[in-house]
Amino acid sequence: MKKRNRIIYWIATIWLSLGMLSTGIVQLIHVQQEADLFARLGYPAYLLTMLGAWKILGVIAVLVPKFPLLKEWAYAGFFFAMSGAVISHLAMNDEAKELFGPILLLVLTTVSWYFRPLSRKVVSVNA
Repeated sequence: MKKRNRIIYWIATIWLSLGMLSTGIVQLIHVQQEADLFARLGYPAYLLTMLGAWKILGVIAVLVPKFPLLKEWAYAGFFFAMSGAVISHLAMNDEAKELFGPILLLVLTTVSWYFRPLSRKVVSVNA
């Protein structure tokens, strides 16, 4: 892996991890502003706990060495959660500023996944 690609991977992965960890904690502890947002979007409060826990577990999966299949699932979960957030905000005709965070995390998820090292990829061997 080229040094440039490693740098891109780690920058994207660190920012993705910080974003997912911070929003995961906010959701897990049910910060009032986040609970109000979920209610306005029409989601039940228990979804905050589920998403928060999954985001934190996903960050751990992405950062720890090995377990490439688990990383694939974590990236997929991040992608689905953030694309769902974008769609939810669009469905509610929210202002463009509400889309910034989810779109940024969606881009960081894609960049981190794309530039991940071979040791963090699921490699299939055709027999």
